[in-house]
Amino acid sequence: MANIDLRVPDIGNSDAVDVIEINVKVGDIVAVDDTLVTLESDKASMDVPAEAAGKITEILVAVGDQVQTGDVIARVEAVSEADATVNNDAAEAKSEVVAEPSPKAPTVAETSTVKSSSTTGGEIAEVTIPAVGNSDELDVIDIAVKVGDHVKLDDTLVTLESDKASMDVPADKEGVITEIALSVGDKVKEGDLVVKIQTGGAVTAAAQTSAPAQVDAPAKEVQQDVVKSSSESLKAPHKGDQLPIAPVQNAAELDFSGAHATPSVRAFARELGADLNQVKGSGRNNRILREDVLQYVKGVLSGSVATSGAKASNVNGGGLDLLPWPKVDFSKFGEVEERELSRIQKISGANLARNWAMIPHVAQFDEADITELEALRKQLNKEYEREGVRVTILAFLFKAVVKALQKFPEFNSSLEGDKLILKKYYHIGFAADTPNGLVVPVIRDCDKKGVLEIATEMRELAGLAREGKLRGDQMTGGCFTISSLGGIGGTNFIPIINAPEVAILGVAKNQVKPVWNGKEFEPRLMIPLSLSYDHRVIDGALGARFIVYLNELLTDMRRMVI
Repeated sequence: MANIDLRVPDIGNSDAVDVIEINVKVGDIVAVDDTLVTLESDKASMDVPAEAAGKITEILVAVGDQVQTGDVIARVEAVSEADATVNNDAAEAKSEVVAEPSPKAPTVAETSTVKSSSTTGGEIAEVTIPAVGNSDELDVIDIAVKVGDHVKLDDTLVTLESDKASMDVPADKEGVITEIALSVGDKVKEGDLVVKIQTGGAVTAAAQTSAPAQVDAPAKEVQQDVVKSSSESLKAPHKGDQLPIAPVQNAAELDFSGAHATPSVRAFARELGADLNQVKGSGRNNRILREDVLQYVKGVLSGSVATSGAKASNVNGGGLDLLPWPKVDFSKFGEVEERELSRIQKISGANLARNWAMIPHVAQFDEADITELEALRKQLNKEYEREGVRVTILAFLFKAVVKALQKFPEFNSSLEGDKLILKKYYHIGFAADTPNGLVVPVIRDCDKKGVLEIATEMRELAGLAREGKLRGDQMTGGCFTISSLGGIGGTNFIPIINAPEVAILGVAKNQVKPVWNGKEFEPRLMIPLSLSYDHRVIDGALGARFIVYLNELLTDMRRMVI
């Protein structure tokens, strides 16, 4: 059976890096992409995956060693990928581990050679992170391609995630992937390299990736190990059992930015729902190890480690002394079904919960007479029907809101500590309902656009939102948000402010009502408005003036020119 050297890949650093964790031992069976060791430079830590499946026969590094690109980490006795069995510390947290793990994402600067039967005369093109409209770094949460894949224009390469939404990065040219320059868990920003693509010539989908090591000899049978949990307290509870304290939290709400842990340990903690901010590290420089996470989870399950509401709230709730969420076994009362929240629901849910708890909301209600405005809208739609333009009441609301923001600049601001940031631009967001949850596309410079232009752009953004193709810059920079449920129904609702904005307008379904004109009742089309605002910035009198002025604009759009 062939022996294969597993080496340190190209880490993009000429300096030696420290070995801070070894994730395998002699005798372990590893699959392709299983983590072997974790390295740390002066900038970041990174996992080194196995590039071939097999049984570890020798480990040539120790914790504390310094290594460089090309150094041998370990040797394996090669077996087929199908026979490889996962054997790592994560098994201690599970009652059973299946032998065939799902493939992981490509590693940093993967440089496998691309072979193609018909690639001639092509060029190597770099695909970088496009403008995402966010100065903060974004997380790479999924890599949709591998070296050797043939991609077409607009095919998804990677998926990024901000604190508001996830977004796909598409290919801006057709060709064959020759190099992938990032990994799942990396943080990236505008301009960072994503992949390199072989373009031009006769690039075809027949491109293949040459494997780093091919083992032609038949693999011997490998006994599949089923690893039992070392602690009975970590076993899944029987139906009807109730855990005294549940460590599992919403993974999207866990902020590990301040935790001293490697990417593999962070991923392990998220899998178990363990909050690394409460785990005490036992590694070098107080680094948190897998064993520390397991010990923390065992302690919480056994009740020996307290996770008070105050402690959790300091991390996630701004110091609010909240009781922990009760754990209830609903199956005791009848049939139930579990359904995972979408990624957008997890992210937006955490943000909305924070905004509702942290911002003192005040809600102001009114009804605007849009009888004449509706007649104008229908007339415009007839005139521009051939051009495919469809104007909605929401487009007029954009223009009216901009006019109101100009008159009451406090509504076009953000609160930062004891300072108010007054904005001189008018970017308006609107809540869009998608199959995966609520997102808020933003139309920029609404003060410089007409109703027809806004209506067209709103339609395009809503379509991209439903397809999950919004870019980061199309969802950031908003000054004020409009949430319209008029197409569904209802009379009123209280929208939650989209921080760091200080106000949001809710719009419900319009309906014809009898209105007294001084002499008699006449039918008028009325639209319900709900204005939520931050009481730290806007007092009740100013809130009332804003919605009354908005009402006047919608009732008589001629006021827009005053």
